[in-house]
Amino acid sequence: MTDAVGSIDMPDAQDEAPESKKARKGGKRGKKGPLGRLALFYRQIVAELRKVVWPTRSQLTTYTSVVIVFVVIMIGLVTVIDYGFSHAVKYIFG
Repeated sequence: MTDAVGSIDMPDAQDEAPESKKARKGGKRGKKGPLGRLALFYRQIVAELRKVVWPTRSQLTTYTSVVIVFVVIMIGLVTVIDYGFSHAVKYIFG
């Protein structure tokens, strides 16, 4: 089987530094135990939430209004279709 160009399975010799062959210890992923992993997970969640671009109040109002109008339209559409099917079934089966 041939490796694809840029495969991560077999890196080129010139790309690899001699220090990278040593086992990595420490750092964020070096913590042992479930509490260390849980703390890391929590820190990553907080870091990701800081990157979120939160909507302004006017954008939130607009988005909420659009969703409510869409849901009301869909409820009306399903109600009309259900009413039509119920009358068709009553007509066919008496």
